[in-house]
Amino acid sequence: MQLRIHNEGWVYFVISCLITIVIIPFYTFFGILLLIISIYIFYFFRDPVRSIPSEDVVVSPADGEITFIGESNCPLENNSDKNKYKKISIFLSIFDVHVNRMPIDAVISSIDYIPGKFLNATLDKSSKENERNIIYARKNNENFYVVQIAGLIARRIVCNLKKNQEVQRGQRIGIIKFGSRVDLYLPENYNILVAKGQRVVGGETIISNPNNIQNIKTSILK
Repeated sequence: MQLRIHNEGWVYFVISCLITIVIIPFYTFFGILLLIISIYIFYFFRDPVRSIPSEDVVVSPADGEITFIGESNCPLENNSDKNKYKKISIFLSIFDVHVNRMPIDAVISSIDYIPGKFLNATLDKSSKENERNIIYARKNNENFYVVQIAGLIARRIVCNLKKNQEVQRGQRIGIIKFGSRVDLYLPENYNILVAKGQRVVGGETIISNPNNIQNIKTSILK
């Protein structure tokens, strides 16, 4: 298995290792504690290779547990989008991979950072009150939103995307440091293939299969 660490983690990992090397000859107990912390930092910032489905599907934007599935309004603050969406919330514990991935092939329309609170990310109100980063993307004249949300421990959201950038399904889009949540907003006509309480894998677990929608419409017309 290939071991790799996200670029955002190298500073923490190197500093922790250097301090451990300096401390351990003089204070063995604290040195061992720092060694454990260094190992955890590497574990937290791990960036495993994922097998991205080749089909035109919607994949999970994050690793974690689905805590909410339901109807919602657009997450943009200006309420310019009046459409209804199917919202899927994924909670990332401190033991989950925190690298976020793009759920679809699309073009980025805007990226809006909104400062806020640091409530427990398992709470649904964290979608509206916590610090967050709203990624607005378009595909086939439809709107999609991926929202990176800071949690109780998380203090920094990293997004590597730019406006008008073309992105691919499963592509790495950023990372949320130390416990967080990711909300995915799909057009209302999209079918949901996951359930509340289910654990998902970023870039691999299929959230929705748009082709099923097309097949259903075709069958009705026939």
